[in-house]
Amino acid sequence: MSPHAARKRRVRRSLAVGVPLAVATAMAVTGTAMGSQQSADHQHGAHKKARVTHTATLGDIPLGTFSNSLLPGTVDNDRGVDLGGIGSDLYPAGRKGEFWTVTDRGPNGQIKVDGKKRRTFPVPGFDPAIVKIRVSGETVKVLSAVPITTSSGKPVTGLPNQKGRDEAPYTYDARKPLSYDPNGLDTEGLVRAADGSFWLVDEYGPSLIHVSARGKVLKRYVPEGLDLRGADYPVVEALPGILSHRKTNRGFEGLTQLPGGDLVMAVQSPLSLPDEDAGEASRTTRLLRFSPKKQAVTAEYAYRFDPVDVVDPGEDDTSELKISSVVAVGRDRLLVQERTDKAARLQSVTLDRRSNILGGKWDSDTTKPSLEQLDDPAASGVPVLRKRLVVDLGKVDGVPGKIEGVAKVDERTLALINDNDFGMTDGPEAFDKNGRLVDSDVETTVTYVKLPRKF
Repeated sequence: MSPHAARKRRVRRSLAVGVPLAVATAMAVTGTAMGSQQSADHQHGAHKKARVTHTATLGDIPLGTFSNSLLPGTVDNDRGVDLGGIGSDLYPAGRKGEFWTVTDRGPNGQIKVDGKKRRTFPVPGFDPAIVKIRVSGETVKVLSAVPITTSSGKPVTGLPNQKGRDEAPYTYDARKPLSYDPNGLDTEGLVRAADGSFWLVDEYGPSLIHVSARGKVLKRYVPEGLDLRGADYPVVEALPGILSHRKTNRGFEGLTQLPGGDLVMAVQSPLSLPDEDAGEASRTTRLLRFSPKKQAVTAEYAYRFDPVDVVDPGEDDTSELKISSVVAVGRDRLLVQERTDKAARLQSVTLDRRSNILGGKWDSDTTKPSLEQLDDPAASGVPVLRKRLVVDLGKVDGVPGKIEGVAKVDERTLALINDNDFGMTDGPEAFDKNGRLVDSDVETTVTYVKLPRKF
């Protein structure tokens, strides 16, 4: 681990199931955490406000130990990085306090070289994994983990897919280029199907991925026209081609499953249509409905963000707006999370058939102005989804930043999980002179929030 004496140490907790016994035993020790808490508003009897009721924390598990217990020999040097980044989504696992989570593509950062930012992958052998956790008192325990693999059983990795379309990958110090990998996935949202398989979304494609209960990629659905050659699993061009205009690192992030079985995917940020500047300035992104039975997108919706300074007072950069989580709470009703890295709000949205824009002019990249360029899409005749604010998490004491996963616990309680980015920060100071991580000390936490009324 990192040799920095000043680095705050957290206590290691165990991988209890689905991991070699020797590894689980070596890491099984009692941990500390922030613990359950109540907001000051609740303590003073203000029951009409949302409040944090409990918080639990994931302790230190060396990333190399975690990865090599699942796929031996994949990580030769974890550079002092601990398991983190499991907050890409949160999905109930059936038993009280248990959830499925998923890592993203692994530790990554940015370093400027000759005035240009380079994307770094300090642990390029890391393989994204589906992780089952349990909130036990003040501790988040890892119960089991499923590595995501190709058809031949190899790691998919989290490396970018294509030169010229994705960011070029580099080593931890941004000096040596790494290879692209057509199998690579930047996994985000997840749901578990009734048959035990998983559905995931990915930011690179963007893509929708069907994964077996054992982690093997069964099929990856990508936008029409995206020629993903060399992938060691079936690739199907079944998504609208317009999605190929996704902003870099802002593909699909939210995923949920409606009671009838359909999946709903959220594009994290507005598309770069007709160019990057238009996407950066836009407040209109898209939701898509996918039928696993038909293996096809059946609807597409325009979703309008609130102004950035409404979501996050003090922020004036519209490009900071993102959707990271969508949660089904009815037959066609969702909670949609609008966020920046510092704040988040949950909106209630109903998927109205009359709001379906699939296959229309807004799916053509020759339409001028584009959907993303419209200052007021509704006034221009776009059937934008109507929404209602459920809770402003930025006003709830005890909610951490960068919430990416939201799960329904009961009719008034939500569980939230943050993305701690594996303790990574950007810049050359992210690692010491020995190439070991200087940890940000941002913890992975699961936070329960009680709402004043049913959502």
